[in-house]
Amino acid sequence: MIARIAHIISWVFLPLFIPLYALLITLYTPSSEKILSNASLFELPDELKTQLLFLFIIFGTVAPGLSFILMYRRGLITTIEMDNRSERSIPLFIVLSYCLILFLLFFFKAPNLVLPRYIYALPLTGGGISVLFIVINFRTKISLHAAGTGILTGYFCAFATQQLQFNYLLILVALMVSGLVISARLVLNKHTPFQVYLGWVLGFLVAFVCNMYYPFGLI
Repeated sequence: MIARIAHIISWVFLPLFIPLYALLITLYTPSSEKILSNASLFELPDELKTQLLFLFIIFGTVAPGLSFILMYRRGLITTIEMDNRSERSIPLFIVLSYCLILFLLFFFKAPNLVLPRYIYALPLTGGGISVLFIVINFRTKISLHAAGTGILTGYFCAFATQQLQFNYLLILVALMVSGLVISARLVLNKHTPFQVYLGWVLGFLVAFVCNMYYPFGLI
């Protein structure tokens, strides 16, 4: 029973879903930017919100997900969750590629921070994590699930520091989700404690830095 619950938690909080969850929540949770000249996620027109979510679904979830399924069917990976460390480099590179495509799409089609900074920073977060994990994967397996919840928490923390109005309970919820996901991965014996904690910390740091300090002088 516990293992079944752990499997459900792992699938509900797949890493590919996390940026979509983060964006969806902050698009529709009341908030207001401290710097009034900055574009606000909550105040975007509903039509634009739908368009942004669609792009994140396609490039952040559907496209890489279908790529993984195709790799699985062709025998390039033995499991969809990529349990074998040696099989993770190519999928991570695929995620990196789609994150860069999404970022460049926003960067060139909506330059000069026409959109709220988080729209640009979230794809950068995914790309940064992918590069970091590709390097780490040569030495040890690291938990992508834990990194996903670290990203969620880091994103909410960075977002909250830049808002006059924000529901801080979301950070608590993200921490609770993090605990559930980390526990699930340990229960399923997918990772060691070191691998899940390292994944979470790196996910948190990359998400916080990207969303707090973007555009890094890029514009």
